[in-house]
Amino acid sequence: MRLIGEIDPTRPLLVLAVAEEAAHLDAGLPVLLTGMGKVNAAVAVASVLAGAARPASVVNLGTAGALQPGWSGTHEVSTVIQHDLDAAVLHLLTGEDVGVAIDLRPDSAASGPVLATGDLFVSDEDARRRLAERADLVDMEGFAVAAAARAAGLPVRLVKHVSDEAGEGAAKTWRESVDGCARELAQWVGKNLV
Repeated sequence: MRLIGEIDPTRPLLVLAVAEEAAHLDAGLPVLLTGMGKVNAAVAVASVLAGAARPASVVNLGTAGALQPGWSGTHEVSTVIQHDLDAAVLHLLTGEDVGVAIDLRPDSAASGPVLATGDLFVSDEDARRRLAERADLVDMEGFAVAAAARAAGLPVRLVKHVSDEAGEGAAKTWRESVDGCARELAQWVGKNLV
């Protein structure tokens, strides 16, 4: 976890997993690098939001794998789910709903992709196919960031740039495309937040 800059109660906090995704950000906004995965993301965001200074909102930027054919570009997520949590079994065991999908755009007129978050870098075709039945994009931090921000009572947005087609070769493609993705994310911030 690394916080770059000062939290400003009138401005958003930008949250990204790794420095490579934040390489071209220069918007004067605070940037939190959480590390990869749901646990790192949740701990980092919760720790920063528990501090004395709180941002106006949280914006999670990052790369995502495309689960649907032809997906590319930058997308603001409308709903985020956890793909590696067996909520149905946990409900049977406890009677409680655990890991319920987070609707990020309550206005029904707004639309955007469904993001599936899990501690698995999706790089095989079977996993990609199964996830594509429930979501459009996949990442490793979005749900955790959204859950931590919501628990702190802050507005949250998830903005993802497609880095690969979550399947065979995804790891190689991510390494090759992450710098270009970082440039696109920085442009999105410049157009939408500054």
